[in-house]
Amino acid sequence: MIIALFALVGLFFGSFLNVCILRIPEGKDIVRLPSSCPLCGKRLRWHELIPVVSYAAQRGKCKGCKGKVSAQYPLIELTNAALWVLAYLASGLDAHTGLLCLLGSALLAVAMIDARTGEIPPGINIAIAALGAASLALDYPNWPEYVIGAGAVSLPLLAVWFATKGRGIGGGDIKLMAACGLALGWRLLLLGFFAGCVLGTVIHIARMVFGRAGRSLAFGPYLAAGVFASALWGRALMSWYLSLF
Repeated sequence: MIIALFALVGLFFGSFLNVCILRIPEGKDIVRLPSSCPLCGKRLRWHELIPVVSYAAQRGKCKGCKGKVSAQYPLIELTNAALWVLAYLASGLDAHTGLLCLLGSALLAVAMIDARTGEIPPGINIAIAALGAASLALDYPNWPEYVIGAGAVSLPLLAVWFATKGRGIGGGDIKLMAACGLALGWRLLLLGFFAGCVLGTVIHIARMVFGRAGRSLAFGPYLAAGVFASALWGRALMSWYLSLF
């Protein structure tokens, strides 16, 4: 029942996440503007906003203009529900789990927006930093872990940014790593950053070889995936590795 509850709330939060992903890059309000069809602007009624169900019932089409609605909507909702369930399974039922769920949603938004626009909105980085401040408050005796985490990756990346005059790394990636470091602490951040680098390298080389991808890439999606995987399973992985010695 608890897993079902996390999945259900994750679905509805994923619906709001779709709004953020579409509106934040355009500078639109994500709270006060009513939901509408992205094709014709028709205002959506409550029964057209039920996650996944409404999309399936309408066969992926707008009731007004009959235009095809992107499959991104149900996919984001389902993905967010899965992230929330994974957070519960990894952390149990406590305040930290709630922060982990919100972190997963924020990183999902980062991944989607960066993949589409090549930019990471400052507002999402600020939201992740706020989650980091809450994490620090919950684990205050270990506050140096989080403070060091804020600069453990971001400061070296900042040096790369200066050395390459902004061509080697994006400013949004630097701020993302600072915010995530505050949320995870330096140990988990280093593991997540390494995982993101490996993931990005392997996938992008494959895309260059078998597809038409150029050398430049949006790094945010890979960093987001690596960081969240580390947040879920990093401590267990490090404990297992250290137990070998």
